[in-house]
Order: sequence, then structure tokens, then C-alpha cells
Amino acid sequence: MEKRSNKYYLTLSLKQYANGETEPAKELGIEFDNHDEIFGIIDKIREKNIFADDSEAVQFAIGLKLFSEIKIKNRKNPLFDELNEVFPVFMKKLKSL
Repeated sequence: MEKRSNKYYLTLSLKQYANGETEPAKELGIEFDNHDEIFGIIDKIREKNIFADDSEAVQFAIGLKLFSEIKIKNRKNPLFDELNEVFPVFMKKLKSL
């Protein structure tokens, strides 16, 4: 039986460089699957008030879900060996807040 995933499209736009320049503008769009409903995760992170800035809560939730899905899909990759031990502890701590 095939595992179902939510399908997403994410657009990242570079609006302004650190030096203040706005050209050349850059944009990247990617399609990806994730087993979680990310908008619900964003709402949960916002409700926990972990960060003073709401934008940081959104950035954290999106980054965490993108990273953790890749880690799950590649759990046997030696790159993740150390994280496979501590990541579940981190996630339990986050969920318990």
C-alpha cells in the first residue's frame, strides 16, 4: 500500500541583497511531498509562542518540516547518523512545550 503524502509548491524569492541592491532578482520554486500538513504545523508552532517574532515561528516550522522529511527519507545516509539519535529527543521536547 502506497503511503499518502501532501503535495506542496514552495516559492523562494530574493527581494534584496545584504548590500541593499535589488537586482538581479532571484526566484526558485520547488514541488515536494510531506507526510504532515505543514500549515497545521505552522499554526501549532505559532500557538506555542516559542519565538517572540511570528515570522520566526513560520520560518522555523517550514525549515523543520523540510529538513525532517529529507532526514526521514534518507535515514540510512551516514550524514544523519548522529542526528538519528538526538532528533527524536528534540521532537519530543518541541511537542511537549
